[in-house]
Amino acid sequence: MEKPELDVEACVARVREGDEDAARDLLAHLHPLVVKIVRAHLPRRTAEEDLVQAVFAKVFTRLDQFRGEVPLAHWVSRIAVNTCFNELSRERVRPELRHADLSETEVEVIQNLATANAELPDDRALEAREIVGKLLEGLSPADRLVITLLHIEGKSVEEIHKATGWSMPLVKVRAFRARQKMKQRLKSLARDIAP
Repeated sequence: MEKPELDVEACVARVREGDEDAARDLLAHLHPLVVKIVRAHLPRRTAEEDLVQAVFAKVFTRLDQFRGEVPLAHWVSRIAVNTCFNELSRERVRPELRHADLSETEVEVIQNLATANAELPDDRALEAREIVGKLLEGLSPADRLVITLLHIEGKSVEEIHKATGWSMPLVKVRAFRARQKMKQRLKSLARDIAP
């Protein structure tokens, strides 16, 4: 039997009145969204569930600030993105990716990328994603966030502007600079491992 669609406005009103069942319903409704955002922006060294709990703590303590001018999911998304951004800011960023950080297969993928214009074979796609992840880890939190939102999640510049509060020109400039940094790191790695 399918659960009926949650009436978000009524649920929020009940939560504001102290209804714990409504709070559980709202949490269950928003949990998949928050987990998706946290997973997309979470550094590997941070516990996912801790950050999800931090997001929900902010959501429920600030629920009286929600005015209903935007859908609740958008409001919660912004809180989740900003919470992740703050966590990334606290994290110490490794300034560069070194050859020693790569597996043998990842080295082969970088050599392939550096010497060929052709697409990677399907069996190397996982290693390529892992390299991209490592390149992302070397970026500042803001750069990592904009690249993830724009190129991995496929968000538009306007959506990123709404989610982060950054101006649209800032989003574009930050994305351009972050891509350039990633390209430079990849070129540097390719030079370091060239035979």
